[in-house]
Amino acid sequence: MILRSWHGIVPVQSGDAFEQYLQVTGVDEAKAVHGNLGVFHRRIRQGDFEHFFLLTYWDRWESVQEFAGGDTPSLAVTYPEDSDYGLISDPIVLHQEVSAILPWYGES
Repeated sequence: MILRSWHGIVPVQSGDAFEQYLQVTGVDEAKAVHGNLGVFHRRIRQGDFEHFFLLTYWDRWESVQEFAGGDTPSLAVTYPEDSDYGLISDPIVLHQEVSAILPWYGES
């Protein structure tokens, strides 16, 4: 299994609108790709900015490449409308190969 992690920030005043936009672009588009095993996102406010973290789970590298656009899966997927929200996107995404994801129920 491959985990793909992206991070970006927007000004606080764009946070709610960007969250809806991220649902349509990052979340829904990832879920539509064959081989996607799940999508999670988190939003954290820090001062005048909202941080967005998107973690997608994939069955194989070919699925990651299909979502990311081919030969450059380590580059963030971007859209022309990103600038409408004042998005500052990390240009590089992180990939980790893992054998399993186990549930965690708090402190052990």
